[in-house]
Amino acid sequence: MFDAIAAALTRWSHQALPLRCLVCQAPGSNGLDLCAACHAALPWNGTACRLCALPLPEGEASPHCGLCQHEPPRAAAAAAVFRYAAPVDQLLVRFKFHQDLAAGRLLSQLMLQQVPAFVTGPLAPVPLHRQRLRSRGYDQALELTRPLARALRQPVWHGLYRDRLTDAQSRLDAEARRCNLRDAFDVTAPPPARLTVVDDVMTTGATLDAAVHALQRAGLVDVAVWVCARVP
Repeated sequence: MFDAIAAALTRWSHQALPLRCLVCQAPGSNGLDLCAACHAALPWNGTACRLCALPLPEGEASPHCGLCQHEPPRAAAAAAVFRYAAPVDQLLVRFKFHQDLAAGRLLSQLMLQQVPAFVTGPLAPVPLHRQRLRSRGYDQALELTRPLARALRQPVWHGLYRDRLTDAQSRLDAEARRCNLRDAFDVTAPPPARLTVVDDVMTTGATLDAAVHALQRAGLVDVAVWVCARVP
């Protein structure tokens, strides 16, 4: 019921208010709060590793980066719609840390312009720990996932649980990130046969790898990762 009301209010606000580019404040276009010029400047992640979504050089022959060729991640596939670069990086910061839910709505709409072929089942947002959720007031991964699931007519699966409060990943190096997230996630319900885990940003992939590991311990084999942006 709440999701239906929220969707109706969003539709009403879009009809009642003119579209305005969230990047440069010019009039929006094509049903987005983004102008045509800023849309053309978006850092699409066109050529990327299929296992970790790391951007690859244009025309790269191999579908996988060098690291994944030697040490593949746990997920069966991964995709990032954008490289973490302007103006997407600032939209993500506004969404994640400054309660700019309009930026999150726009990012979800843009993600729907590049839906990976592997998204054919339920979507699972990477959850926040309850203490961080209380302080922030919303879960950015869930806010991204809900409109994606509605548009793709897939359910949101809520069986992934953040069991332990961890240090902020942004302060840690790659090895410390992996240690920080060890056993941070749990699974509270039998997972579906196929699942796509959704998050806002992938940096080293440690958070998503820990979430996938928890799902695999629960018996899930076919799990993929879809994020808005990938840090090169």
